[in-house]
Formats: sequence, structure tokens, C-alpha cells
Amino acid sequence: MNNKKSILYVQTSDEPKRQYSPLVLAQTAKAMDITPKVYYLGQALKMLILGEVEKIKLGEFPTIAEMIKKTLDMGIEIYVCEASKRMFGWDNVDLIPGVKIVGAATLNDLVLDADATMWF
Repeated sequence: MNNKKSILYVQTSDEPKRQYSPLVLAQTAKAMDITPKVYYLGQALKMLILGEVEKIKLGEFPTIAEMIKKTLDMGIEIYVCEASKRMFGWDNVDLIPGVKIVGAATLNDLVLDADATMWF
């Protein structure tokens, strides 16, 4: 039986200033031996478009692309809502490598399995 705590961070926004918090918190959770997962839904998918997200940088923070890469490199899973991708008509859009395209039921399962859920 796994007694390790878990937190799910759900990103719904495409506003650049709202991108850093779930990634920083997920990285921090990992360092605290908590299992973090990040789920991108709706408008947030715009932050995963390869070639665009590398341009977004606020203050002294790395680019959003660098933050996502670091999150993935730490072994934190990043999920992408397949229904949101279809909603945008993105059959041939390249997203940042390493993210997992999943169905809507996955979000329900992740929420039910998590000890805590935070929405951004």
C-alpha cells in the first residue's frame, strides 16, 4: 500500500503570469517527497505549443518552456486534455515533448486519487 501523499495541479489559464505557480509548486512537492501531477485543460493548452511557449518569460524566471522541461525532467507527469485539444481543432499541432495526451476520464480519476487538488 502506498502511503505517499499526492497533489494534482490543474492549469486552466493561458495567462503567462499564471503559468509559474503550478510548475513551481509541483517541483517543490517533488522535493518534499510528495507525488505531484499537472493537468492542462482548456485555454491552458496554448501554453504547450512548441515554438510559442519558448518566448514566454516573466521577470527573473526561466521561460515557461524551460520550467515545463525541468518539471518533466524531475519525473513529474504532465497530462493534456485530449478533448480540449480537439476543441481547438489541433490535429497537427506540436506540443512540448513529454506531455501525455489523455481523455477526460483521466482528470476525474486523478482528482479522486489525489490527496489535494489545486486549480489555476
